Parts: sequence; C-alpha cells; structure tokens
Amino acid sequence: MAFESLMMILETCREKEIPFWEAILLDDMNERNADRQESMEQMRTLWHAMQEAADRYDGNLRSNSGFVGGAGRQMEEYVKKGDTLCGSFVGTVIAGALQMGESNACMKRIVAAPTAGACGVLPAVLVPYYKERKVSEQKILEALYTAAGIGQVIALRASIAGASGGCQAEIGTASAMAAGAMVHLQGGNEEQIAHGAAMAVKNLLGLVCDPVAGLVEVPCVKRNVAGAVIALSSADMALAGIKSRISPDQVIDAMKEVGDLMDVSLKETGRGGLAGTKEGQEMAEALE
Repeated sequence: MAFESLMMILETCREKEIPFWEAILLDDMNERNADRQESMEQMRTLWHAMQEAADRYDGNLRSNSGFVGGAGRQMEEYVKKGDTLCGSFVGTVIAGALQMGESNACMKRIVAAPTAGACGVLPAVLVPYYKERKVSEQKILEALYTAAGIGQVIALRASIAGASGGCQAEIGTASAMAAGAMVHLQGGNEEQIAHGAAMAVKNLLGLVCDPVAGLVEVPCVKRNVAGAVIALSSADMALAGIKSRISPDQVIDAMKEVGDLMDVSLKETGRGGLAGTKEGQEMAEALE
C-alpha cells in the first residue's frame, strides 16, 4: 500500500535498514506488481525524457498567447557573462526552470513533476547537477524515487492540484520533491530528506494559483524558478542539520488546511490575485 506519511517511510527505512529511495522503489514494485528492473527502467525513461526536454529548449518559440517565451535564453546568456549574484550553478538552475516552464507553455513534451505547471522545478536542479557534478545515472534515479515518495505523500495528505490547493500544491510540492532529491544526492540521511521537503513546503505555504487568462504561463513559469531555488536553500539547511520545528507531516497537513481555506478565486480560476489585476484582465481580454 502507498505510504500515508513521511514518518511511515522513515519507519520503514529504519525497520528494513534501507535508504529512503529504496523504500519507494519497493512500494512501486508492490503497487504495480513489477520487478526491480521494470521499475528502474520506467524511472530511467522519465529521467531521459526530462533530459531530452531540457536539451530541446528553443528560445525562439513563443506561446500562442505571446505571454511567454525567450526568457530562458535571456537568463542563460546572462549566466554566461559570469557576473550573477547567485553564482553559476544557481543561475543555470534559474535558466533551466524558465526554459522548462516555457516549453510547457509552448506545448512541447515535458515531464509532469508532479504537474505540468510545476514541470520546471525538478529538472532545473537535477539536470545541471548531473552535468556538473558528474554523478552516475543510478544516483539520479535514486533521487527521482526520493522525490516520488515525497510527492506521493503530499498528494495523499494534501493536494498537488492548483485547482484544489492553490499553487502551493503544485510549486510547493515540486519544491519539496526537489529538496528531498538534492539532499539524497548530497549524501543526506532519511530524516534530512524529510526536513528538507518540509522546509520547502513551509516557504511556499499559502502560494495562490492565479493564472492570467487561465493559462499556465503568467506567473506560472517564473514560479518554477522560485520553487527550484527554494529547493536548493531548503536542501542546504537540512544538510547543515537544521530541522523544521513543525514535523514534516504536520507541515503537509497545514498545506491542506491552507488550501481548503483559500478562496476559490485564488485556485486556478483566473479571477483573483495577479489574474484579477487591471493588467491581468486586459491581457485576458486581448485574447478573446
């Protein structure tokens, strides 16, 4: 059966003396009645699709609305100048998040992680890490299992859909998944993975879903950047030994509560927040 909490995953890891990622692998094998190789090959397929989507970014493309396109290339060119405030690696992460979000808006093939609107967060941190740190593909697959386990728990305890939980449910979940994945790649333990995920969620708690004209473009693409950068900072805090003062599962429960209390105008309806501003409304009317 699927894990109902991060604590259940940690307890399984302790009881079976296995790492976080392997607990998720075994659960996947059980859920899908698959053997280890079949499960790993499925995850490898997703990883290769992420890489392909990153490699095939086209900075000349614009979405049908004309709202987004080209920012990923702008950021990439800026990073190449070598004078970013965030440094080369984080600059590359920012560029990658923009590029994947734009590719989604331009109807190119992406991997929903956990959703299409949040597709830029996980690959934005994993692809440059894989290229720059020269880690094995096996380690990346382990990180993806780690991310999947976190996403599974959040989907069960709260939501991963902007229409039910706001953007905290989409970018927040993606950021938590990416934070946990990076903690694993950096050699963190199971508890650090859970706390890294929790801190990412905490820092995006309450984020509304307010797509201008109802399109997953503005402000969605740039929010992928925020999710990716918060994932890195949360992972580093966890690796430093810093813990969430509220337990990880209760942080997720708080996400659900906040999402349930959020006004419907702020949950993917295109009515409130940025979508409800004068400029947002004018952009929507121009497409009618």
